Amino acid sequence: MKNTSKQYDSIIAICRELYSKKMKDYGSAWRILRLPSLTDQIFIKAQRIRSLQENEIRKVDEDETSEFIGIINYCIMALIQIDKGIADQPDLGFEEGIKLYDEKVALTKELMENKNHDYGEAWRDMRVSSLTDLILQKLLRVKQIEDNKGKTLVSEGIDANYQDMINYSIFALILMGKDVQ
Repeated sequence: MKNTSKQYDSIIAICRELYSKKMKDYGSAWRILRLPSLTDQIFIKAQRIRSLQENEIRKVDEDETSEFIGIINYCIMALIQIDKGIADQPDLGFEEGIKLYDEKVALTKELMENKNHDYGEAWRDMRVSSLTDLILQKLLRVKQIEDNKGKTLVSEGIDANYQDMINYSIFALILMGKDVQ
């Protein structure tokens, strides 16, 4: 599991660097997005990944890497939105935005380590396409929970689903060999 932790941190470093650069370019403009808007952005990225995996012909010469990174960062933004609420105007400075990002990553990594221990790193034997399908399933669950105004009877909340999508995306990137900078 030590290797997984190191690989996880390597992927997060790549994601954090992009988030940081975008915070410098755009500020926290994303703070005005409602959760369903963030969910839809994640859904678009997951659908594109699935399309890239299924189609033999690509009109844009890219692999799924940037889309998985986008899923990770949008999910972290969603987790921040859940805690802070939606803003009418960008209201996070750069330092606070990075601090919140790091807090959400730490909680999500802890969840991964606990589940990874219990599941015995089963994800290492999975296909990237299966991880993509699991992300899409989680997105459909989140959409349903959103349509139910956040209420669930026996299921995990929206935040747990976002955390799972982060971890599945990181696992996919590790399996694709993207854990080295």
